[in-house]
Amino acid sequence: MENKNILKTEQPIKGSWEKIQTEMKAKFGKDIYDSWLRKISFEEEFNNYVLLSVTTRFIRDWITSRYLDQILSIVRSYKSEITRIELSVNEEKNYNEIEKKDYKKHDSSTGNVSFIKDYVSNYNRIDPNKSFENFVTGTSNRLAFEASKKVSCKTSHYNPLYIYGGVGMGKTHLLNAIGLKLKEESKVMLISAEKFMYQFVKSIKSNEMVKFKDNFRNADVFLIDDIQFMNGKEAMQEEFFHTFNALLDRGSQIIISGDRPPNKLARIQERIKSRFSGGLVIDIQPPDYDLRYKIIKSKTDELKNYYSNQVNISEEIQLFLSKEIKNSIRELVGALNRIVSFSRIYNKIPNISETKIVLKDLLNYNENKVTVELIQSLVCKHFKISKNEMLSSRRSRYLVRPRQTAIYLTKLLTSKSLPEIGRNFSNRDHTTVIHSIKTIETLKKDDTDLCSSIDTLKNQILYNNQNNEI
Repeated sequence: MENKNILKTEQPIKGSWEKIQTEMKAKFGKDIYDSWLRKISFEEEFNNYVLLSVTTRFIRDWITSRYLDQILSIVRSYKSEITRIELSVNEEKNYNEIEKKDYKKHDSSTGNVSFIKDYVSNYNRIDPNKSFENFVTGTSNRLAFEASKKVSCKTSHYNPLYIYGGVGMGKTHLLNAIGLKLKEESKVMLISAEKFMYQFVKSIKSNEMVKFKDNFRNADVFLIDDIQFMNGKEAMQEEFFHTFNALLDRGSQIIISGDRPPNKLARIQERIKSRFSGGLVIDIQPPDYDLRYKIIKSKTDELKNYYSNQVNISEEIQLFLSKEIKNSIRELVGALNRIVSFSRIYNKIPNISETKIVLKDLLNYNENKVTVELIQSLVCKHFKISKNEMLSSRRSRYLVRPRQTAIYLTKLLTSKSLPEIGRNFSNRDHTTVIHSIKTIETLKKDDTDLCSSIDTLKNQILYNNQNNEI
């Protein structure tokens, strides 16, 4: 019996990881597990601790502050010798997993669609979710939309089609929609200029230039995104020039996107700019209020369908987003996704105040003024204590709660990591920071006075009322 126990104790955590994941799902619930904990990957096991990884710093900090202790308890039920868990950030691992899925998806494709299957750089990835049907049009993008549709229906006589505009205006969406429409009946190549360069350099190093030329020059439809990336890259421009001419000679349709018109492209060969200008050049302007509102309405309906009507975003919030997020459609959609995530995680409809906090980096409300020093000063003033008292080692109740509140607000309103926050509070350990955050989150559920104090402080910090003397 003793030997069996020893064997059980020494069983590697890796072998039990699937069971541990199942227990996490049961303990925390499907929504939390799918949103956060599913992203945890097992990396390595040492004598007394386990190394796990997630894909971003944000996810790591979120899990660390809310779930890590409970995850450790689950892990220890399988191996009691484990005393701690370390979470690292491994973006590359997640990227490779996505690429593998994408490989399987494309490998099953039928027809004569041409794909360069280099899944390290993700070539020719046509997104089925970016179609003409879900492209929302307005005065700023209607001409580009109509021209793209004509190209996809082979009724356009303009070759090449050159679409330009700022970041996040929908250029990539239109190129993808064209590729999606034509890929069943034509050899389609969709690639960014950056990835074109990568493939070019890779082919030179591996002595496979003939294969490179065949891959690109035999396409029926050639779509290249972010052409401004070729800026100053002479060898790449030379190859692209010949590829461009070869495609035109065989009657292939070429569609290009850039962040500026052809004549404004810096350090691009004049002969290339001349060929771009020889077709149809169309710009996409920043979206006006009406278009932004249409996009928000459309995306909200999509998310409601996706989550089976479990998403509740008020009309007030939709109008607010349409008014405040002006520069980029991508930012607008990203802001909506953040609000939806907030709504689903906390199971509530966010109000305007909560929306402003969630989107503080996009809205830029006194962004540069939100410092740890400002937070500490306003918290001290609110609770009527001195800054020296807050930062001291004293553990009197009248000092501990303001200190925990300041730590909580620092985590909420700044991008500082847990160790950085600890250093700003008299070099306190990151575990103390985590404890403070958890304590305030727990107390907020029942303490209405504390909730009111935190809301007041958030408004003072974010909007820095000029009447506040610090």
